[in-house]
Amino acid sequence: MSEPMLQPKQQAISMMKLWSFFLPLGISASLVTISHVIINSTLSRAADPERIIASYAVAMSLLAITERPAVLLRQTCSTLVRDKRSYTSTLTVAQLVFASIMVMGLLISYTPLGTFIFKDVFGVGEDSVDDVLQVYQVLMFVSIFSGIRCFYQGVIIYNLRTKWLTIGMAVRLAGMYMLSLYFIHTGVHSGVVGAYIFLFGMMIEAAVSFMEGRLLVRKMPDKLEDHTTKTKGHVFSFYRPLLFSSLISVWIGPAINAMLGKTWNAELAISSFAIAASLVMLLSSFFSYFHQIVINFYPIDPGAVRRFTLMLGFVPALLMGLIAFTDIGVFLLEHVIGVHGRLQAESIRVLQSFVLFALVMPWLDVLNGLVFVRRQTKLIIGSQISNLTFTFITLIVCTWLAPEWNGSIGAWAQSLGMMAELIFVALALRFIKPDEPVPAAARAAV
Repeated sequence: MSEPMLQPKQQAISMMKLWSFFLPLGISASLVTISHVIINSTLSRAADPERIIASYAVAMSLLAITERPAVLLRQTCSTLVRDKRSYTSTLTVAQLVFASIMVMGLLISYTPLGTFIFKDVFGVGEDSVDDVLQVYQVLMFVSIFSGIRCFYQGVIIYNLRTKWLTIGMAVRLAGMYMLSLYFIHTGVHSGVVGAYIFLFGMMIEAAVSFMEGRLLVRKMPDKLEDHTTKTKGHVFSFYRPLLFSSLISVWIGPAINAMLGKTWNAELAISSFAIAASLVMLLSSFFSYFHQIVINFYPIDPGAVRRFTLMLGFVPALLMGLIAFTDIGVFLLEHVIGVHGRLQAESIRVLQSFVLFALVMPWLDVLNGLVFVRRQTKLIIGSQISNLTFTFITLIVCTWLAPEWNGSIGAWAQSLGMMAELIFVALALRFIKPDEPVPAAARAAV
């Protein structure tokens, strides 16, 4: 990280301040996994759980794509909203995003487009397409409330009120659990039950974020003269590359699953990769907000941010190493997840291949934070192309030369793709100068 480029207003920030900001973010990210546990445990009470869980899972896989533009509003808002003028401009862009998501959701839900996507793209059987569509007709509204949540979480994060993210998540989980008990009592008959539970939880979290975010907006100054974000055009120039890059990154997961189907034991490869990847995501989710540390504190005290990230940046790789190369991993797979025999051994092998991923992930997040600070989000398009390219190359080469690696091929592909992304961003930040001076932090107090 290059301090002279940023020309920050130097202020000393304590480690306690960074911890009080970061810890609620990490906790809220980790708690997200409990949402899926609540839903899956509810759907498993159905008379035909395999069919119902499958219909919900397929609809959720499409939601992960259509919700992405809304989720990007969190970084956009936390980086750009500093006064009421920039808030209004960013809100206008957000409203256009919400309208576009709603139109897309309606087209998928109520036109032949949805049948085509689920049947011909996702490979859903003829007799299951209607079930999946019914689930998505509810889930499409999740994107809207997720966008509202992320938009106001951006305001909350910039104002260092990150405890409200944990509070919102805790209230969301409580509401989801209560609704799940209701459905368990009255009966679970379709995957739509899972969609209702998820939507209810997202509505609760959006409401908490909206109420706290609006209070903070009212306290903002009307206009900061040195703030460069003034119009919705400025917001679009920041947001648009993030959107394009997300359209590139969504192909990584399907590419990995498709190529794992060409290994020596496709079912073992796909299932072991899925189990290992879920553990990796659970482990790394706590450390997925380093970019917010950089966005909010690097312009003020680069040294403190550097010390904080160095202190925590190697922890995910250390934890992953303990899980992958000691009996801790066997214990987790056998007694917590319930995986035994050959699948357990193969999952351990995949976890060992994911250690590189855990090592790279925090530092990529740090550098992406610096990209946001410098308003150079166009770089993320190049970094995602690098990731996707090296992921494809690794998949093809390993499947051709070592198909017996099975699920480990997916782990190596994802890890090397992320390594390529890290190298691209590091070189770009080193050699590509910002188009305009990086704005200093506009806080009254830290």
